[in-house]
Amino acid sequence: MEKEKVPSAIITLTAGIVITLVSLWVGQNHGLMPEQVSEQAPLVDNFFDVMMTIGTALFLVVEGAIVIAMIRFRRRKGDDTDAEPIIGNLPLEAFWTAIPAIIVIGLGIYSVEVYRDMGGFEPAHHHVAKADTPAHIASMPGSAMAAPLVADTEGMESDQAVAPKGAKYGFGAAPQREGQTADLVVNVTGLQFAWIFNYADSGVVAGELHVPIGKDVQLNLSAQDVIHSFWVPQFRLKQDAIPGQETELRFVATKTGTYPVVCAELCGGYHGAMRTQLIVHTPEEYDAWLEENRIAQQQNPNQTVAVNPADLSESEFLEPYAANLGVDEKTLTQLHSMHES
Repeated sequence: MEKEKVPSAIITLTAGIVITLVSLWVGQNHGLMPEQVSEQAPLVDNFFDVMMTIGTALFLVVEGAIVIAMIRFRRRKGDDTDAEPIIGNLPLEAFWTAIPAIIVIGLGIYSVEVYRDMGGFEPAHHHVAKADTPAHIASMPGSAMAAPLVADTEGMESDQAVAPKGAKYGFGAAPQREGQTADLVVNVTGLQFAWIFNYADSGVVAGELHVPIGKDVQLNLSAQDVIHSFWVPQFRLKQDAIPGQETELRFVATKTGTYPVVCAELCGGYHGAMRTQLIVHTPEEYDAWLEENRIAQQQNPNQTVAVNPADLSESEFLEPYAANLGVDEKTLTQLHSMHES
């Protein structure tokens, strides 16, 4: 008795259900993103989850079709005949052209919605904190390198230390905060190869970014030399710092902790070391940190860490990294001697 074949429609439907379920599970459980610590992070993650779901489905369909074709249409032993000539299939070609087009258009619309919800289309409500204290940079633990700001004879920042002012753009206030002044404004300067954070309203300058949890924070970004990119992965925020072009980031931290700040734009030979930290405090801890640094910098107004990585020898630059890796000074010297010879 001949076996009854399962209708192809049933097979296709079953495969579609399986692929859909697997794709949805992967889209929600991929574990590829770091923790969320800002109000903006869920917007980006939801978009990424959708892309992972669609990408998984497309992968399964394409690779599944390849595997099925390899098995079903493989050359049988002893079969030396020519394959059946296939000229084309207009409905199939239209289908596999239309589906990717719909997906790309849909993702494009979704990405614009995310950008809008993060305040990308709102005017940048650019509030610049005015410096009223001498330019100084305190000790900068966690910074790639502490670099100096140039100060004039009266102790104020000179024009040499500030990028020329131009038009402003970037992520402004989110719609629910439109027109509101940020709770905290920090002027951020990127330079080879460090980030400088100026809390000018309080006279504090640091090599790490400290913010209070739950407060609306505005970063005014500028660059002193080349293009840098201010990136905090856990916050899902990234914005270029451009010479002569002010940009802005605005965010609200939702979890205390210490998070890496990375330069995501190749900016020179020591680009990989241009890292620092964003530290989220409770309001009480933040106020204590700010007051402690304000007093310390008032007592030492000329305290400056003037180190430019480009001026260091290889041994001097690598020394702190070698210590962290357990390489002693003698071994480091030997390695450099071998390299020079």
